Amino acid sequence: MSSLSITTRKSLMLFSGRAYPELADEVGKYLDVSVTPQSAYDFANGEIFVRFEESVRGSDAFLVQSCGVPINTWVMETLIMIDALKRASAKRITVVLPFYPYARQDKKHRGREPISARLVADLLKTAGAQRLMTVDLHTDQIQGFFDGPVDHMRAQKLLTGYIAEHYADHDMVVVSPDSGRVRVAEKWADALGGVPLAFIHKTRDPLVPNQVVSNRVVGDVRGKTCILTDDMIDTGGTIAGAVNLLKKDGAGDVIIAATHGVLSDPASQRLADSGACEVIVTNTLPIGEEKLFPQLTVLSIAPLLANTIRAVFDNGSVTSLFDGSA
Repeated sequence: MSSLSITTRKSLMLFSGRAYPELADEVGKYLDVSVTPQSAYDFANGEIFVRFEESVRGSDAFLVQSCGVPINTWVMETLIMIDALKRASAKRITVVLPFYPYARQDKKHRGREPISARLVADLLKTAGAQRLMTVDLHTDQIQGFFDGPVDHMRAQKLLTGYIAEHYADHDMVVVSPDSGRVRVAEKWADALGGVPLAFIHKTRDPLVPNQVVSNRVVGDVRGKTCILTDDMIDTGGTIAGAVNLLKKDGAGDVIIAATHGVLSDPASQRLADSGACEVIVTNTLPIGEEKLFPQLTVLSIAPLLANTIRAVFDNGSVTSLFDGSA
């Protein structure tokens, strides 16, 4: 016999870091796959140890890790888990990062600055990741930082679907928090039936992080329900300032919609006091009890993640899940 023929079956295995296991469990329910058990703990000096309790040899491994606080700990744990999967002979390793860490550091604003988003991509690839899945990157060019397939999922359909259902009878206008996100806001306006568009003209001091000066509203918002969109809400200063400007310009209700609810202190208090009637985010990041406030609505991203994982595993089209935009 000059050759050996065997029939192989693909095996999907789901893994979760410790940052946000609840999201991985929810994704697993949609996939009808349980998260692979593992031992993970920290040594006294802070080193991280991970060992999987089942064989992963030949598997199509999907590692879900949402890097919230403390972000550096979870980035390192992700790299260690990838290395463990690689050395345990997983056939393909796909890292699912609903929130891509360091995404705001995607270019040099001044000399002698790092491009940390590229560094994260290089670390993932070096550790052994072969494919990357993420949701609503801060800027699209980050896709090119990773040397391999990138599935850039969009939460727009989830968020606009909720808004269309609950505010269909309102005279709406989509508002971009700055001129740089106008193209994204245009897609939102189209998804909501071709509603008008406006944006906030603002300035940002590159020397002072998380502080923005909002200047004026460009566009007609008087008496309208404003859908204020952004990719993330961190400390809430930008969004709260935008709401204040919209209200001064005579806007009616203001609905804030963002994919990533980072909600660093004092974001929750700022948003609660901002005058917005509703703040809609997805659960790409864990939102603890201490971050909740009456106007907050959290939508689940798990079905979107599960459908994308299933499409990749079945060699199906991911782009078709997002109307050709992924």
